[in-house]
Amino acid sequence: MSKITSLMLVLAAGAVLCGFAAAQTSTPAPTPPTPTQAAPTTPPSTEPAGPGVVDPGHPRVNQVDQRLEDQKRRIQEGVRNGTITKEQARQMLHNDARVANRERQDMAANGGHLTKQEQKNINKALNKNSKQIYKEKHGQ
Repeated sequence: MSKITSLMLVLAAGAVLCGFAAAQTSTPAPTPPTPTQAAPTTPPSTEPAGPGVVDPGHPRVNQVDQRLEDQKRRIQEGVRNGTITKEQARQMLHNDARVANRERQDMAANGGHLTKQEQKNINKALNKNSKQIYKEKHGQ
């Protein structure tokens, strides 16, 4: 594989992880009622609207997202200082993208939240990926 192709894969995988985290942390701004519209008489529901709704304030979701971002940063540092090859980085980012996809699927099944068991399973996968990053960065 050419160096350009490898670099593009690493950048694309990083963009996928960044986009996923950004999509979870951004919330649309409410639009104020126009003069012809009446303000709602009841406060909006605090319940999620249904499957696939993301709750950016959920602590288990935030914890997993932070770990994904930290691992992405560690991989990028390894590529920058030469301890991780671009091919290794591509594979590690791919592993983290699979974990992010699993998180997204679990959240869709639970109204934007992760259950404690789902978080435990995701953290187990992240621990495995983290150990791989450590081994590659430290030549073990």
